[in-house]
Order: sequence, then structure tokens, then C-alpha cells
Amino acid sequence: MRDYFIRRTLLVIPTLIGITMLVFMVTRFVPGGPLERALMEAQQASISAGSSRSVGQGMAISEDQLNQLREYYGLDKPWYESYVLWVGKVVQGDLGTSYRYNEPVWDVISQRFPISIFYGLTSLILTYIVCIPLGIVKAIGHRTPMDNITSIIVFAGYAVPGYVLGALLLLFFAVEQDFFPMGGFTSYNFDEMSGGEKIIDVLHHATLPLICYMVGSFAVTTMLMKNNLMDNLAADYVRTAVAKGVPFKKAVSGHALRNSIIPIATTFGQNITLLVTGSFLIETIFDIDGFGLLGLTSVFDRDYPVVMGIIFLTSLLLLLGNILSDLLVAAVDPRVRFQ
Repeated sequence: MRDYFIRRTLLVIPTLIGITMLVFMVTRFVPGGPLERALMEAQQASISAGSSRSVGQGMAISEDQLNQLREYYGLDKPWYESYVLWVGKVVQGDLGTSYRYNEPVWDVISQRFPISIFYGLTSLILTYIVCIPLGIVKAIGHRTPMDNITSIIVFAGYAVPGYVLGALLLLFFAVEQDFFPMGGFTSYNFDEMSGGEKIIDVLHHATLPLICYMVGSFAVTTMLMKNNLMDNLAADYVRTAVAKGVPFKKAVSGHALRNSIIPIATTFGQNITLLVTGSFLIETIFDIDGFGLLGLTSVFDRDYPVVMGIIFLTSLLLLLGNILSDLLVAAVDPRVRFQ
């Protein structure tokens, strides 16, 4: 098993290179890049200033300035040579400099980490804490009134996208009832509050976004837990254990439950990316300056160093999360032996 995970860890490097190389190549050939945007802004500035002349073949900047822009944006070299230079900087811990913010990419990204990790980690913990027990109760009490009522609530929440639910919650609880703030992560006077007031203020702002973050995964995890546990409860080994005198609760907890958690363990690693990526639609609705919104604005602004930094980090988390899923499956299922 040790050799298997060593090989899986070593495969992270070529996989990461393949992902980032593909995205890097796309950013070099997609139309409307940073150079085109700079030329357009220069032309608009020239028009707004009332200038009727242009140099450099009808452009608002000279040929020397154009070459300087190409060098600044790294477009003066072939894409593969620029990619090698980018990889060399990444190995040294340098993700480049943002075109929009004119700051190191890592500084731009790290400013969003606390917010995204708070929402991602909180929603992940709450989902598993609530959904696994709820799935167990629903499986044991299948077709009872409790099971039917919770199923209606779960599927109704799953049918409504998180960003649509966010708009509805914001309209009702923030605009009409004024129970919750309109958006943001904290209040304007957050620095002037005491420790307890800061915690209450963060929870007050985070309640509605957390509901939107959890609504989709809540239904999937609950029904996945319920269906797998029902399948195992109907299996021969559980019925045999009960027939031999094992109490039903012990048969559930000691036999069926462990096998039912295996599918949830396999998807746990994929949810690791939620710790930072979040949802740009939910962050836009609630005015949360998180990781997802940063990725969206970076694509729109053609801020490719930030885009590459986000792709690199999310891909790395996803690959490590898959390895973590294998570890959890091996820990839960004693039949699994990775070779």
C-alpha cells in the first residue's frame, strides 16, 4: 500500500504539468488577451482626449511601446518557452504578478483565503455532521412520516440552485424583514467590536450564504447515505447477524454502517476543492470577496497570472484530495488493498 501511494503522489507532478500546460496554451491563443485590452484602452484614452493622430500603423501607441507591452505580458516569446519560465517561477514559489492589481499573485490569492476557507470548511463540516446522521435515521425509518417529510425538504432544496435560493433569501430576510445584512463578510465597524461581538457579526453575515452553499451537497450526501445503508441492511450478512441474535442496533453500527460510509469516503477528496473555490454566483449575490469571485473577475479581466495561480492551486488540491479519498477508503474498508 505504501508503494501505491508513493506512485500516486509522484503522478501528481506530471498530471499537474499537463493541466497547467493546457490552460496556459489556451490563454495564449484565446482572443481578447491582455495586449488587446491594453491597446483598446489606449485608443479609448486617445479618443477621449480629442486626439486625431495615431502612430504605429493607426494605433494610439508607438511600435516601441507595443514591444514593451509584449515583453511585459510575456508575449514576446513562444508559448512553450513562456510556460517553462512560468514553471520555473512556480518552483521557486513565485506565481507571477497580477495584471489588474499589479501585486504578486500569491498576495492577491492569499487575501481571499480566510474567507473562502471559512465558508468551505464550515459548509463541509456541517454537511457531514448533519447529513450522515440524517441519512441513517431515514434509512432505519424508511417510509415513515419523518422520512417522507425530510425527503420533501431535501429534494425541494436540491431542485433550487444555490444562487437562486440566495436571491430569494436575500430578498425576504434582508430586504423585507431586515433580519440579516445585505451582504459582505463583516460589518463596517468590525475592527471596533469585541471578540464575542466579532464572532456574532461573522455568523450573522454567514448564515444565508452557508445555507446556499450547503443546499446542493446536503441532499446528495443525505440520500447517498440513506440508499447505501438500506442496501446493506437488506444484505445477507446483516440478516444473518440479526438471525444469530445480534441486536439490530449493533448490526447497524457494527456491520452495515461501516460499509455504507465507503461511497461517502470516495467523494470526500473531491469536496476538498470547495474549501477554496466556493461559488462565484453565491459570492456575487452576497458580495463576498472570495476565491470564486476572484477567479471569475480574473477571467473577465484577462488577468492570466491570477487565472493560472487559481488553476494551479485548485488542481493541486483536487489531486491531493483524490489521494486522501483512497486513504479514507482503505481505512474504512478492510477489503481494500492497494497494490
